[in-house]
Amino acid sequence: MQVVIEEKLIKRNSRIGQILTVVSLVTLGGGMFITFKRPELLWLSITALLVGFLLSQIGIFYTNRWGRSPRPDEQVSLALKGLDKRYSLYHYQTPASHVLVGPAGVWVILPKHQRGTITYSKNRWRQSGGGFMQAYLKFFAQEGIGRPELEIDSETESLTKFLKKNLPAETEIPEIRAALIFSNPAAVIEADNAPAPTLPAKKLKDFMRNTAKERPISAEKIALIKHAIAPLAEDDEDETE
Repeated sequence: MQVVIEEKLIKRNSRIGQILTVVSLVTLGGGMFITFKRPELLWLSITALLVGFLLSQIGIFYTNRWGRSPRPDEQVSLALKGLDKRYSLYHYQTPASHVLVGPAGVWVILPKHQRGTITYSKNRWRQSGGGFMQAYLKFFAQEGIGRPELEIDSETESLTKFLKKNLPAETEIPEIRAALIFSNPAAVIEADNAPAPTLPAKKLKDFMRNTAKERPISAEKIALIKHAIAPLAEDDEDETE
């Protein structure tokens, strides 16, 4: 499997996360200093604390995605490691962050790292269990599960538009499918009725192999899509298996 990754984007956003984290700590420290040393400037103290907290959350967002290993791209690459050379995995090469192209078709991969029990019922996602550590992480260091179906819809729609723009006009756009994976080994998934296949990361590779047997796409179309996404991929190749 060929893995193509935009290293410059990762390095830039990792640096942004580091800077925002340092600035947030300084701002929070300044707010605390004003609280104790200049209590008459309460408004300034509160403003500094609020700004510091906001910056810290943005810093966490950037750090979790681009500054902390295993990053989401690394988690997806590991989950698919071992697929044959007909597959190519693209990280940050299209409007969708993680795209797999191969005999199984064109897939948007949405990685999550939440722990606990993940359920989908009555059009709602829920995350439960995990005890005190989960509650701590959700508040201070980790995003909640949110609305993955909205993320999937946005990424598949954006990727479809991208392919329409970059493929030859007469080419039929293949169905863009999506998979939601959880890389945390402490995640228990109960989402059979989810709007997209939802599974542990360790099962993703076998899922793709089975899909390729059931609903393969032609080698010609695979080649066209790969060229549309990264015509100079050999210059950015990160890994070939």
